[in-house]
Amino acid sequence: MSTATKPKVAFIGTGGTISSLGVHPLELQDYGVHNNRLQASGIVARFPEVNEVAEVVAVDFRNVPSTDIYFPEWQALAALCSQLVADHPDLAGIVIGHGTATLEETAYFLNLVLKVSIPVVMIGSQRPASGLSTDAAINLVNGVRTAMDPDSRGRGVLLMLNDEIQAAREVTKTSNWRMQTFRTPDFGALGHADADRIAYYRRPERRHMPDTEFDVAGLAALPRVDIVYAYPGSDGTAVRAFVAAGAKGIVSAGFAPGSPPPADLAALAEAVKQGVTVVQSSRAGSGRIYRSKRLTDAGILSGDNLNPQKARLLLALALTRTSDPAEIARMFATY
Repeated sequence: MSTATKPKVAFIGTGGTISSLGVHPLELQDYGVHNNRLQASGIVARFPEVNEVAEVVAVDFRNVPSTDIYFPEWQALAALCSQLVADHPDLAGIVIGHGTATLEETAYFLNLVLKVSIPVVMIGSQRPASGLSTDAAINLVNGVRTAMDPDSRGRGVLLMLNDEIQAAREVTKTSNWRMQTFRTPDFGALGHADADRIAYYRRPERRHMPDTEFDVAGLAALPRVDIVYAYPGSDGTAVRAFVAAGAKGIVSAGFAPGSPPPADLAALAEAVKQGVTVVQSSRAGSGRIYRSKRLTDAGILSGDNLNPQKARLLLALALTRTSDPAEIARMFATY
């Protein structure tokens, strides 16, 4: 296949394990201590096989662990994706390399704010680029294959690792070291990047990019939203501290199936009276939150089946639009 006939795919590098270099192939855990990471162009150069499946436009963006990524990077990534589509009208898709620690948050945030119609696929790796049997190479190739596949359109932001294609809204990291770390607890993968083709079996139901009501262009910052984690004996101290720190919203990562400890519930109800929006989630990470009479009486909204870290992002974006509880409840039922 000649270069002229290959689909064009942009690859944006943000750092993370997929870009990291240790000093020995068996250095599979503490490689980050060297602070040695490749830019996107360096990753493509290290794994040139990706050029056999597409014309890859490498875009050097950031070079950091994903624990260092937050709103400024997300805002810049959204703008960069739009700029790439404008600069390359023939672009088939975009792949973003990212550390796995916060990969699900970046994927979901972009799923809520991107305004591009081509596929955007997030990839990462569990082993560094220098590691023995690294998954960086195959994840890069399969991420590009997924992004350029016409069937990837209309599914929102996708996450591709370990040959599995997951929906940004639903997927979460479930293991520190295992290759199959990314899982969708309630529904499973959308499809697979098999050797012969990209094979899909379902579509996400919830509204996603580019058809969303959220726009972060020009936004100075996200409203502060914190997460309160349930545990036996919690006495509301964390809730009161977050309110004092200026939280506009709080997500309660409650006991399954979705209830805070009694003292936290009282503190959360008081926070609602002070104008803080509170959304109930579950530390179980799976299953819908039923808005019980207890939650309703406290003014606490349901986070649906979003895990706490994703409920936090949707609540923060919702608060850039409104503080009306009914409207925020609608958004959680929509996205």
